[in-house]
Amino acid sequence: MLDELKKIVCDANLELVKKGMVIYTWGNVSGISADRKYMVIKPSGLDYDNMCPDDMVVIEVQTAKIIEGKWKPSSDTNTHLELYRKFPMMGGIVHTHSVNAVAFAQAGMNISALGTTHADYFYGDIPCTRDLTKDEVESSYETNTGKVIIETIEKKGYNPMDIPGIVVKNHGPFAWGENPFNAVYNAVVMEKIAEMDLKTFQLNINAEMKQYILDKHYMRKHGPNAYYGQK
Repeated sequence: MLDELKKIVCDANLELVKKGMVIYTWGNVSGISADRKYMVIKPSGLDYDNMCPDDMVVIEVQTAKIIEGKWKPSSDTNTHLELYRKFPMMGGIVHTHSVNAVAFAQAGMNISALGTTHADYFYGDIPCTRDLTKDEVESSYETNTGKVIIETIEKKGYNPMDIPGIVVKNHGPFAWGENPFNAVYNAVVMEKIAEMDLKTFQLNINAEMKQYILDKHYMRKHGPNAYYGQK
């Protein structure tokens, strides 16, 4: 079971490279086992060139103990663990430093729902978290990054699978999905709609989308009577 998950997580990390989402050693993808006991994640600072499933690190979710792996796990490991512990619907998590989504993180701005491309995948604005406090950064930084993501979702009161991504203030985007590849897909979409927002706001700073358009496009793809795509 874990060997299969290591291959899936490795392939999902390499998919970030194929989609132009990461350079050098930036970014990471994780996945969680079906019994939610183990997380597999990319090693810290490992180049994507020649990366293979055996390079992946297996972590026990509840204890954060390394079970398998010859490398140190990603420095964002504790952020991923916080999210998996809180949200049982998350099967894969992605963090990147993709340029357009990072621009919103650095500006401290939500990625606004301005058009139907956004509405097809995210049911509303993609939020930006608050600033982490000095104490939160200096003690358990990665854990507190996970906690501020959870805090933002809970304060806004939405299902995280309806808006499967967020931007962490001054840091960058995190995305998630039912599995690692679905999480990568959502991360790629988030980056593209962030680019669309930046260009839209250059043309019209007051751009917006009506709620009924958002409703129609999201529900026709994800609602109880969805009709988009093939059966």
